[in-house]
Amino acid sequence: MTLLDLITQSARQLEAAGVAFGHGTENAFDEAAWLVLWRLGLPLDTPLDDPATNPDSRANQPVSLVQQGDVATLLEARITSRQPAAYLTHEAWLMGVPFYVDQRVIVPRSLIAELLMDESLDAWLGPETRRALDLCTGNGSLAVLAAMVWPELAVDASDLSPDALAVARINVDKHDLKERIRLLTSDGLAQVRGPYDLILCNPPYVNAQSMAALPPEFKAEPALALDGNRAGSVDGMDFIRALLAHAPAQLTPQGVLVLEIGNEREHFEAAFPTLEPVWLTTSAGDDQVLLLTREALLRPLAVAARTGS
Repeated sequence: MTLLDLITQSARQLEAAGVAFGHGTENAFDEAAWLVLWRLGLPLDTPLDDPATNPDSRANQPVSLVQQGDVATLLEARITSRQPAAYLTHEAWLMGVPFYVDQRVIVPRSLIAELLMDESLDAWLGPETRRALDLCTGNGSLAVLAAMVWPELAVDASDLSPDALAVARINVDKHDLKERIRLLTSDGLAQVRGPYDLILCNPPYVNAQSMAALPPEFKAEPALALDGNRAGSVDGMDFIRALLAHAPAQLTPQGVLVLEIGNEREHFEAAFPTLEPVWLTTSAGDDQVLLLTREALLRPLAVAARTGS
């Protein structure tokens, strides 16, 4: 059996088992390639195209029976446990950067990473930008990417979960950024040490109906990082309500908040009808990530004060 044969066969097994994707891959073939290449100790960018057109292709590389057995064991674990592949490999990639992950954190996939790497946020920053906060840091990936992109930036990375911060520590050390990234235990903004020029936040925002309908792969992740209804609402905006109320006090006058809300724009706009965010373009569209300046956050309060409402 060749390498490409094994990946193709594994993809068919994943499809037949009805596993869900979305933790670094979007289809069965890519997921199978990830698992097979990782199990065989091959780089994830191993070329698998037609050997007739690419002499570097490994598509026809033979795979021994022992190797096939090793892959079969890993594939069975993926199918029976319904855990994301990253929990089995303890590795996830975000914008080409590797991160350690396990069941203590959600698998990193924030669209904010795209905005960090493609310079979309640069226009909102300036020479005075010196301090950033990655709120709800999880495994620390956004903090690491921000520190990589802006070498002059000092980054705080906070999370309520001690387990998540333990994983973030692994990644901060892995990328040799312990001198520039400080890890903080904080319930939202309560224990952070602002003010900050930039706050990045991929918070829990999934509404109650969507939480109930999540596939097992997503339910395997910590609910604390996903469920936006922990204060009793059903619209997924509980954490965000507290965040927007307290964010101005943690931002410098020219500071900005970059907030990911996924597919919850309808609920966001219903909860905050007077806010005027800037919607940022990502690969998932123009309504998944928004930006709010400190002035924009304060404007509804100023209007309410003037009108007495």
